[in-house]
Amino acid sequence: MSNVYTRREWLTRGAASVGAAALAVPYVMAQSKPGDKLGVAVIGAGGMGGYSVDCALLENLVALVDVDEHVIAGVMKDKVKDRAKPKIFHDFRKMLDECHREIDVVLIATPDHTHAPAAIRAIDLGKHTFCQKPLAHNIRECYVLAKAAKQKKVLTQMGNQGQFSEGMRRMAEYIEAGAIGPIVETHSILGRNFGGKGGRPPSKPVPAHLHWDEWLGPAPYRDYHEGLHPFNWRSWRAFGTGTIGDMACHNVNPVFWGLKLGEVKRFTVTCLNTTGGSDEMYPQDNIVLYEIPARPGKPAAKVYVYDHAGLKPEVMKEAEKKYNRQFGEFTLFVGEKGMMGSDGRILPEEAHKKFPSPPKTYPRAHGGPVEDLYYCIKNGGVPASNFPDAATPLTAFALCGHLAQFAGIGKKIEWDVEAMKCTNLPEINQYVARTYRKGWEV
Repeated sequence: MSNVYTRREWLTRGAASVGAAALAVPYVMAQSKPGDKLGVAVIGAGGMGGYSVDCALLENLVALVDVDEHVIAGVMKDKVKDRAKPKIFHDFRKMLDECHREIDVVLIATPDHTHAPAAIRAIDLGKHTFCQKPLAHNIRECYVLAKAAKQKKVLTQMGNQGQFSEGMRRMAEYIEAGAIGPIVETHSILGRNFGGKGGRPPSKPVPAHLHWDEWLGPAPYRDYHEGLHPFNWRSWRAFGTGTIGDMACHNVNPVFWGLKLGEVKRFTVTCLNTTGGSDEMYPQDNIVLYEIPARPGKPAAKVYVYDHAGLKPEVMKEAEKKYNRQFGEFTLFVGEKGMMGSDGRILPEEAHKKFPSPPKTYPRAHGGPVEDLYYCIKNGGVPASNFPDAATPLTAFALCGHLAQFAGIGKKIEWDVEAMKCTNLPEINQYVARTYRKGWEV
């Protein structure tokens, strides 16, 4: 497994942006297959894993991993049918040990806490790797995966679907064309409210169809209890990443692109509102403010992130009334010359129609996340949400919101991106990484 390292070490070891030419080398498949199809392993077949299965069946589905036998049975009956004969596993470590010679690509859609343990093992074996968002459970894991992907020269992709859309690119192109002037504020509604308060529910027997130890993976052992599998794990600190971890990779991504936040080396983050929370569960009703310092050609900017629409700020409410719009999961950009939405439309619509359509300067993706990864494997190029350049800096930025939430209302976190640490409240740095159960390390 990859060793622990800081982001500065990652940068000094040649982790500048991946160039298309560097990744466009011909790829030799694991072994000859009918029709030269890629050998694909699916880790996590339920929920968003259904997309992975669908994409795997476009190629050669070699192996199927899920901790829930009911999920496996349903997928085999309803999706796979007679289209493939994958080997079935409940532990991705065993699958990779036994099947790695047959595999070219690994598609991961497990709960957040097992994203990095699965991805690092696939990458270390030289496999191209897709992972649903968020990339990892904590900030350190993001950079471990980025470093490994660079070292192993594999193609990687995160499943934040908006990154692959035409609208994302047009939005960025309109901003760069000066459609609303320099951006001074953004307001992003995430549209969820994961979390809670209190401790664990009473222990219960493990359901016969669930492989509990494999479900826990890297997390400290606990007895089985309700409120985790198959969905509500998102609210629990040991397993999910709360609302900001789950949804910022979608709804703050336009801000990350539009303001080029991947270039920022230092910023502050403060929690302005929060409720609940405990040692077990994430707080709810969060409002997080990222303050971005001025850069050459760009003024200082305030990036506001709201867990849900019930926390919607007055500036968005006023824009809704003025422009006859309704903002759900949405970002409002406030520039020195006007407003624009994350849909790439200037407000009001009349102003958008009057503004000259800017040229298309960003490369376009080739379908959805897995489809784009397949394309790049076969034809060369850089996947649109690859780990080193896109997924890691975006996810790490989002997960800094946890640090502010755990610090409490009004405590400003000063974050050094390259050092990967909080510089003014050192006690917060305990949340940058986690400890692992033996055999599940990252």
